[in-house]
Amino acid sequence: MSHQMLIAILLLSPLVGFILNGVRFRSSNYLLAGSIATGAVAVSFACAIALFMQLVGLPPEQRRLTVSFFEWISVGSFKVNAGFVVDQISAIMILIITGVGSLIHLFSIGYMHHDKGVTKYFAYLNFFLFNMLILVLGDSLLTMFVGWEGVGLCSYLLIGFWFNDSAKAAAGMKAFITNRIGDAAFIIGMFILFMTFGTLNMHELNGLAPTIMESSWLGAVTLGTLMLFIGATGKSAQIPLYVWLPDAMAGPTPVSALIHAATMVTAGVYMIVRLNPLFVVAPNTMMVIAIVGAATAVLAATIGLTQTDIKKVLAYSTVSQLGYMFLAVGVGAFGAGMFHLMTHAFFKALMFLGSGSVIHAMHEEQDIRKMGGLKKYLPITHFTFVLGWLAIIGMPPFAGFFSKDEILWFAYSSPRGHILLWIAGAIGATLTAFYMTRLMALTFWGSSRVDKSVHPHESPLVMTIPLMVLGLLSVIGGWVGIPHVISEFVGHIPNFWEHWLEPLITKLPEASQVAHSATEEWALMGVSVSLASISALAAFIMYTKKAGAADKVANAFGPVYKLVDNKYYVDEAYFGVIINPLVSASRDLWHYVDVNVIDKATYKITDLVRGGGSFVRSLQNGNMQQYAMYVVLGVVIALSYMLVG
Repeated sequence: MSHQMLIAILLLSPLVGFILNGVRFRSSNYLLAGSIATGAVAVSFACAIALFMQLVGLPPEQRRLTVSFFEWISVGSFKVNAGFVVDQISAIMILIITGVGSLIHLFSIGYMHHDKGVTKYFAYLNFFLFNMLILVLGDSLLTMFVGWEGVGLCSYLLIGFWFNDSAKAAAGMKAFITNRIGDAAFIIGMFILFMTFGTLNMHELNGLAPTIMESSWLGAVTLGTLMLFIGATGKSAQIPLYVWLPDAMAGPTPVSALIHAATMVTAGVYMIVRLNPLFVVAPNTMMVIAIVGAATAVLAATIGLTQTDIKKVLAYSTVSQLGYMFLAVGVGAFGAGMFHLMTHAFFKALMFLGSGSVIHAMHEEQDIRKMGGLKKYLPITHFTFVLGWLAIIGMPPFAGFFSKDEILWFAYSSPRGHILLWIAGAIGATLTAFYMTRLMALTFWGSSRVDKSVHPHESPLVMTIPLMVLGLLSVIGGWVGIPHVISEFVGHIPNFWEHWLEPLITKLPEASQVAHSATEEWALMGVSVSLASISALAAFIMYTKKAGAADKVANAFGPVYKLVDNKYYVDEAYFGVIINPLVSASRDLWHYVDVNVIDKATYKITDLVRGGGSFVRSLQNGNMQQYAMYVVLGVVIALSYMLVG
């Protein structure tokens, strides 16, 4: 089958699933709805595999499959086609989106079977994937932006899926509005780049990227890429626009897995990697990206220490892990950023679906303080969760170890890296090991705190099969990118990931001027793994062996613990400094301008028109004597005018 046909089927299959379930959205037949939706994504996954195999069969420099379905926009010299491209970067994305997405759809059949809106849910889920595929396959920024906005709409629909609950509806609106802020900057960035280069085609933009570094903060490339990055902070939940992602837990748990692991939040990282030649020539932008990523990784990790909702812990973990990805691309390690994007998709989808299995077993309970000892009731969920836990805290040889340590190494060794960035990354990794072990201990280990009215039970196969597949990927998913320093030690295993992405990744011009020894890399790797191990052990002891130890620590830190527990009052600050004053100013503006000026002016004009109409109407009242008077009056005026003239 030709690649044009495969791309068309890849894109249209989820859209067809959306339409089929959309027209019958009132149906409560969860099995039919789930089968349609899962089958649609499975077809896309098969197409993604076929396209990947076609790329593998091509020489590295020719691995680019394109298709243009029609001319979308043509205004003067500005032309945009409905064009899509599959290359080394987008091929990885479509495999992740459709592969992990199909597992999430399958899990949803068991998780959502009781919901009255299950058919509508699966329709939204398919539409979400359709838009995400447009985002990653679009060959221009404008086509990407269609998918970019599409996933924003779908996130609103899915996060606020249970909109009868006002808190859940508010969470959907919060996600939608926060993303619009970032998207406005994205549009400005597109305008700047188009005015500079005359095109929005990403392949052409990369080819037109200057060869000289842009040192000015006001340079066109720097401003354009900064605006695009602000857009990415919204979509990929970085400081200061990360606040929507934890609240996105209001939606069904499989939605959290889809948004946090395989789709929406990875869009910002993907966009930067896709345009890496442009970002490389804007070192100021890259410095901002690295700092924001490192700060987000640490900030979100500290908040994760105190959360008690199983999904909120994972949500802040996602924000933190995304920070690592931005740290990577900020120091020029674009391949490492994409690598962590992939491994994170495996273990975070696993852990979110695992949390869904726990919630299902606990009859919708999400507070980890009311769990404990679930290991014996949920053996498959527990075992797979352990695999995800070991991956996310970076224990070798699990997937997260290879991608996380590669990021930390580049944060230190890259010419655009810094020891402080490595320290921030190491702190984030240490905190991650602690709060994820705390989550494991309070949920699965130790003594049971489960209410006697709740009888935990393992989930059905339709839910545990995706957990087992993702558990396997969380173990072996990182083996395609084994660092050279390790591969030389274990038998010269090639770094497939690096070779695959190499043709599309721009090397930093300064890279040849910096040299580091393998000893340094081993030392830093040892330090990070040791810190994570010690942190995990401390959390295990604190929450399973030493009763009351956690409370003593919380009391000892007092105000600091309260500050972290309240998420640094960021939401409150936004309301106090921005939202409430804006609402108040808008209300005053409405009262003084709309009511007292515009409305009153409208009423005066209306009264004037009505008065004039009444006067004219009084002249045409059908009274013949009055009409005769008008005739005589007209004659007198005419004669007077003639005599005067």
